[in-house]
Amino acid sequence: MKRVAVYSRSRSRGAAPAVPAQPEQRVVSPKKTFRLPDRRTLVAAAGALAIALALAVAWLGPRGLNQAQVDEAIQRALEAQAPAGALTAEAYEKILPSVVHVRGLATETDDEPVVEGKPATPASEGNVGTGVVIVDNGTILTNLHVVAGAKRVRVTFADGLEAPAEVIGTRPEHDLAVLKAQKVPDDLFPATLRSTHGLRPGDPVVAVGFPFGIGPSASAGVVSGLKREYRSPEGQRILTNLIQFDAAVNPGNSGGPLVTTDGEVVGIVTGLLNPTEQRVFVGIGFAVPIENAAGAVGLNPF
Repeated sequence: MKRVAVYSRSRSRGAAPAVPAQPEQRVVSPKKTFRLPDRRTLVAAAGALAIALALAVAWLGPRGLNQAQVDEAIQRALEAQAPAGALTAEAYEKILPSVVHVRGLATETDDEPVVEGKPATPASEGNVGTGVVIVDNGTILTNLHVVAGAKRVRVTFADGLEAPAEVIGTRPEHDLAVLKAQKVPDDLFPATLRSTHGLRPGDPVVAVGFPFGIGPSASAGVVSGLKREYRSPEGQRILTNLIQFDAAVNPGNSGGPLVTTDGEVVGIVTGLLNPTEQRVFVGIGFAVPIENAAGAVGLNPF
């Protein structure tokens, strides 16, 4: 039985990144030598303290606090102590089965017509980008500029299956396109979508995609701002109400998911700000909030 789009019941909440583990440090004084506890020991101790505090709050708090609320307090305490790298890796692993490579092809067939005396050449690539599966019937969100003008669209799923796809909807004001793959893996998993309500500058996020066609690749950063405005490089379109973030993205990331450390999608990467002609990442990326993106398919429940 096919599943519909999956939505998170929790609000966006980033876990505070921890300082990476450092080598054991030795402090030398004229009188004696002693060793500072290593970072892992400190993190473990902090985690134990946080759990103890959570339990104390649950015990001393208002009457009627149920076990689920106690469990949530403990889980939050544990997540707050998790190393930042581990959180990024977990987010990547969770979203990866839902990420697809999107190619807009500039010719109608796989090969260009054969010209006498000239060997056939592969169909020329148009735009290359990323997409994310939001319904396991093969419904995929990507950027409109990735597929605009393409004669054909092909997508490659996480398991390597390649299939043709059709553009079944567009929302130019948000630079969004909805694709429907003609063939899908048997075990296709749609991404979990999370409302941006409660998302704050400083919350950690992970961008997953195919920068310059290389991937899938992950990059981590934080939300830099909300409700931003962005003009496309050609100046043809102004996008509004965007999430600004500093996770590294480059051409090819367009259409890919911006996820929380829980691996839940809060936005669709749509552009990067660069005053030069090279259009490489300089620290400012933009994503369309998932409310707008899901709304393009008529699936926004938030």
